[in-house]
Amino acid sequence: MTTATMTTGALPPAWSDGLLMCKQVHDVTADVRTFVFEPSEPRLFRHDPGQFLTLAIDIDDTAVERCYTISSPPTRPDVVAITVKRVPGGQVSNWLHDHVTPGTPLRARGPLGMFSIARHPAPKYLFLSAGSGVTPVMSMTRTLYDLAQPVDVLFVHSARTFDDIIFRRELDLIATTPGFRVVHLVDDRGEQLNTELLQEIAPDLLEREVFTCGPAGYMEAVRRMLSTAEFDTPRYHEESFAFETPAVIEHHTGQGFKVEFTRSGRTIDCDADTPVLAAASRAGITLPASCAQGMCGTCKSTLLAGSVDMQHNGGIRPREIANNKILLCCSKPLDHLVIDA
Repeated sequence: MTTATMTTGALPPAWSDGLLMCKQVHDVTADVRTFVFEPSEPRLFRHDPGQFLTLAIDIDDTAVERCYTISSPPTRPDVVAITVKRVPGGQVSNWLHDHVTPGTPLRARGPLGMFSIARHPAPKYLFLSAGSGVTPVMSMTRTLYDLAQPVDVLFVHSARTFDDIIFRRELDLIATTPGFRVVHLVDDRGEQLNTELLQEIAPDLLEREVFTCGPAGYMEAVRRMLSTAEFDTPRYHEESFAFETPAVIEHHTGQGFKVEFTRSGRTIDCDADTPVLAAASRAGITLPASCAQGMCGTCKSTLLAGSVDMQHNGGIRPREIANNKILLCCSKPLDHLVIDA
C-alpha cells in the first residue's frame, strides 16, 4: 500500500502518539457519527487500512481509554477519521457524541493493529461486516478504491434496517466501479447471512481472502459458515474488539497465585495460565480494557510487586516495561502480584 503525497515541498514527518484536533463531525446514521481529526502540529497521518487508535479521555475526572478503528484510508493522510456508534450506556461512545465538536482536542495513541490487507495482499477479497464492524473494512475498501487497484472486492454488510447501513450511499457509489460489488443484508427482511446465501453471493468463496468484523456472535457464525464450506483457515482474518465490554479468555489450570489490587482492596486467585484481566473479570472486578489482545494499551497498570509473563502485541513500550508497567490482558503471574489498580 502507498499513501498520497503532498503537492509541494518535502513531506511533513509522520504523526505518532499525541494530540489530535477535531476538524469535522458529521452524522452517518441516526446513531453513528464520523469524527475527523488532524494533528495539532503539521504532520501526515500514516497507517495501514484496518488499524485502530486508542483514545485517552478524561470523563468525570476519570481517565478512560478506548480503541476505535480508523475508518479513513491512508490515501488521505492529512486527516484521520473514526466512525462511532452511540451505544446505550456506553461511557465513551456517548461522551464522544455529546462533547466532541470541531476544535475539541483529544489525546490518542497509535496507529496499532495487524488486521489489514497491507499484510495479506490478494487478487480477490471478501469483506464481511455487521453493524459498526464496517469501519475497518471500509478503510480497506476506500484504500483499494482510491488507488484504483486491479482487485476483485466483494463487500457484504449486515444491518438491522436500511437506515442502519453505515456508509450506504458511499458503498453504493463505489459499487459502480469495475472490480467492486456491494451486497446489503437487512435482518428485518429475513436476509440473515447463512452458508447457502454466502455461497450464492460468492460462488468463488474459496478463492478469496476474507476479512470479517462485527459483533462476537456474528463472527462466530461466519467462522462456522466458512468451516462448513471448507474454507482455507490461513486466509481468514477477523477483528475482535468489543469496544465497550471487552471479552477475555479464561483458563483454569496450573499453579495458583494471589493478585492484590491496591486501589479496590480486592485480592483474587489467578493461576499461571490465566491472564490477570481474565481472572479479575471472573471475580467480578471491572478494570479498564478494550482489545484484550495486548495491542491497545487500555489495561496498562503498574506492577508494584511480583513478576509476570507478558506476551503483548505492541501495546506497551520498552521504557514503560522498565518502569514496571504491564498489560493486564496478556500478563500471566509467575508469583504473587500486587498491582496498582
